[in-house]
Amino acid sequence: MREVSQPATEAIRLVDVLRALADPVRLDLVLRLDRMGEAFCNAIGAEIDVHQTTLSHHYRVLREAGVTWTKVQGRSRLVRLRREDLDALFPGLLDSVLNAHRRTRENAPAGTTKAP
Repeated sequence: MREVSQPATEAIRLVDVLRALADPVRLDLVLRLDRMGEAFCNAIGAEIDVHQTTLSHHYRVLREAGVTWTKVQGRSRLVRLRREDLDALFPGLLDSVLNAHRRTRENAPAGTTKAP
């Protein structure tokens, strides 16, 4: 397995993490990753209704911000949250953002899609 370019722990900046988490699609991906642990990109984004190239863009933004860690395995990419790094750098941030997103999704108007 090979790894793609991603920031070292000490290079992760709060502003980049917040910018990455500000997009609803990326936030849904992070919520799914938090639940699933390590998974292939196609499994994580399977239920998200966006084009594959758009998903690839969102995965790249998350990786470059230091939110996720990606390994290439053949033609697939295995992704996981960098929870330990994020919790060490910004204690409680990821849990606060994900809990707020869960509450928002639970209170979404009828007919909207809810994240897992």
